[in-house]
Amino acid sequence: MWLVMTTLAAVIATAIWYISDEAREIYNIGFLNLILWGTAIMVFVDHVIGYLSEGGEFIETTPDAILLSIIMLIAAILIWEIVLLIKDPKGVLKSIKK
Repeated sequence: MWLVMTTLAAVIATAIWYISDEAREIYNIGFLNLILWGTAIMVFVDHVIGYLSEGGEFIETTPDAILLSIIMLIAAILIWEIVLLIKDPKGVLKSIKK
């Protein structure tokens, strides 16, 4: 399930990046795309290797797999938010310091 949810999130983030200039330039959504697509590729390779070596299900739909999907997406969004806070593209934090 984490492969499906991560890939879906990557596709949605890519669509937002493609459509919105503001998201691309101000909110640095390209970085979120990089995180999500990297994770999706990593999970896909993990699933392929696991399937070839052990067999079984290719896509898990257990509650643990769904919880892992949600945690991975939250972690990716948190990393993106931290980078946004550090870069401060609109200068909001710089104006508070003064």
